[in-house]
Amino acid sequence: MTTIDPDEDSRNRAAKALATGNATAWFEPLYADAATGDAVVPWARGVANPEIADWAAGGRGDGKRAIVIGCALGDDAEYVASLGYDTVAFDVSPTAIATVRGRFPESTVDYAVADLFAPPTAWDRHFDLVVEIATVQALPRHVREVAIDRVSSLLAPGGTMLVGAFATEDDTEVEGPPWPLTQSEVESFARDGVRLDELDRTRGGGRWWATFSGE
Repeated sequence: MTTIDPDEDSRNRAAKALATGNATAWFEPLYADAATGDAVVPWARGVANPEIADWAAGGRGDGKRAIVIGCALGDDAEYVASLGYDTVAFDVSPTAIATVRGRFPESTVDYAVADLFAPPTAWDRHFDLVVEIATVQALPRHVREVAIDRVSSLLAPGGTMLVGAFATEDDTEVEGPPWPLTQSEVESFARDGVRLDELDRTRGGGRWWATFSGE
């Protein structure tokens, strides 16, 4: 029996998608194969990202609007909703959204199929909390500027944006995904009325964790 290496499998899938000129085309086949047991989603851990819990530190959303970008199988979105946020979560993969709805049939999260590169216009500057963890790093550099711009465009004035990603010291090309972010790339989420508040290294320095505010 052949054991699937999730990281190598993702890299192979991404390479084939990029060869067709579509940077996101590999996500739906990955989730579809994972649903039948023929693949493993390497970033689906079954628990919420620990940095979100550290950031929340007992705080409450009190009905404020939140959005989770590239929600995968929903663990981060469910945690954010548990804090009292009116939460939207989206993924480009219809199978991912169908799977997460099956995992959490009583969820209060509004799960949607949507494309980060063409989000609904109603989402523009709409959310008090924007959570972007590991989605931009799953996209190659030639589309990253647009992806970062779309993420930042979701943050409402006075809101908070959380960004988490693998860290790199330079822009040397690597075989991804993931394609780690440089410090300047993380800092570039601060644009068009979005201000960087704090930027740290976590997990032994291997990851960025940044908070931003909407002005």
